[in-house]
Amino acid sequence: MACCKDLIEKLEYTCIRGSVDVEVASVVMDSRKIAPGCLFICIKGANFDGHSKAVEAAEKKAAVLVVEQDVELPERADITVIRVESTRYAMAFISAAWFGHPADTLKVIGVTGTKGKTTTTYLVKSILEHAGYKTGLVGTIETIIGKEHIPAHNTTPESYLLQETFRRMLDEGCQVCVMEVSSQGLMLHRTQGFTFELGVFTNLEPDHIGPNEHKDFDDYARCKGLLFQQCKAGIVNCDDKHWKQVLKGYTCRLETYGFQEEAALRAEHLTLVKKPGELGVAFDVKGLMDFHAQVPAPGRFSVYNALAAVAICRHFNVSAEDIQAALLKAHVKGRIEMVKVSEEFTLMIDYAHNAMALESLLTTLKEYEPERLVAVFGCGGNRSKLRRYEMGEVSGKLADLTIITSDNPRFEEPLAIIEDIKTGMRRTDGVYIEIPDRKEAIRYAITHGEPGDIIVLAGKGHEDYQEIEGVQHPMDERVLIAEVLEEEGIRR
Repeated sequence: MACCKDLIEKLEYTCIRGSVDVEVASVVMDSRKIAPGCLFICIKGANFDGHSKAVEAAEKKAAVLVVEQDVELPERADITVIRVESTRYAMAFISAAWFGHPADTLKVIGVTGTKGKTTTTYLVKSILEHAGYKTGLVGTIETIIGKEHIPAHNTTPESYLLQETFRRMLDEGCQVCVMEVSSQGLMLHRTQGFTFELGVFTNLEPDHIGPNEHKDFDDYARCKGLLFQQCKAGIVNCDDKHWKQVLKGYTCRLETYGFQEEAALRAEHLTLVKKPGELGVAFDVKGLMDFHAQVPAPGRFSVYNALAAVAICRHFNVSAEDIQAALLKAHVKGRIEMVKVSEEFTLMIDYAHNAMALESLLTTLKEYEPERLVAVFGCGGNRSKLRRYEMGEVSGKLADLTIITSDNPRFEEPLAIIEDIKTGMRRTDGVYIEIPDRKEAIRYAITHGEPGDIIVLAGKGHEDYQEIEGVQHPMDERVLIAEVLEEEGIRR
């Protein structure tokens, strides 16, 4: 139980009915969970408006309604009504208070940007835990609390779930939480109600612009920048051309990282590392710290991810030795994930599922001068055909061989999706074959692998399912690879 007055004490509000001194038994925003004594927050969504359930809440003996617009209630209804400007904003503060303000004790690190969020958060978790900090994680792939791994539905959960997660982490003994912060999460006030210890900006490229997302690039940048009005200190990639636009209106202390001389923490003397079945980068960390580092992931963007992680962990007094050791061991499921299948060629799994990500990945891999660069990918059904054309064109230009296959066809025919990808391929001179069955496409790539090849299985990444006609069927590329190796009698 909690007093309504205590739950809303950090909000500007008007009590238009009843008393704020009423006791609250639970906090809910799902009308199906309305129960006697609850505080029901009326959230206006894209397809449903919680305000329409005000009468039902009164009939079910809810103690408090939190609204942002007028609601009609029976005259005799015994219920308190609190009016606020935004119920989503209010929900974040009410949730934080309901769970005892866990983020006031737990040090929360927020990472935002178009790319690199997932990898950076896992690197930070790896480094901090290597240094002895018990660290929770919230992100695109999963939420990790102690030994529990919970599959994610949103990159940044709704504020109530987020605060509940913080409370569980604190109760589990976590000292730190590192989380991905999406522009949608910031726009919808999911991260209000507490202050981040650190906010981190990786990079910004046009993405998430369209219906139900951001109206234009400026709005996208503005929403990303909200993080830097909600954190004590900001850590930003000053090599990114948009960083000053993102930081407009910031209220935190700032420090920078990147390759340029002006960066407070910078990378120098970048070299590519190429071993049988493994690609990586080595570089010197200079400025705020000074040591040599190596990461078992390819490309310049891997250096940026590592630099961001170093910049964060420096604030926790982690030694250079602990950082070096943790970076060498850090792996992220589905993000340039190397899978050893041969001493002669390199195979990896990556989540690149749009043209921008695929182009960045393939361009990076070409720097390692493979004998052949082989791309295996498909595209999701019930999504823009433009994405299919663009991915086909990118692969046709950059890969030496493209194996077009199926991804998540959803409610479309896989062959129709493949035809769209081929439309993009035909704009190039790229060589391609089509193998609709993904396992058979992987089999072909492995059994036809040549010395010096780099083979990329793109698009699925961490996903362990294939969605067909509304049903998610188990399909993990790591399992498919293992099955192919066993069936073909290939020893790793």
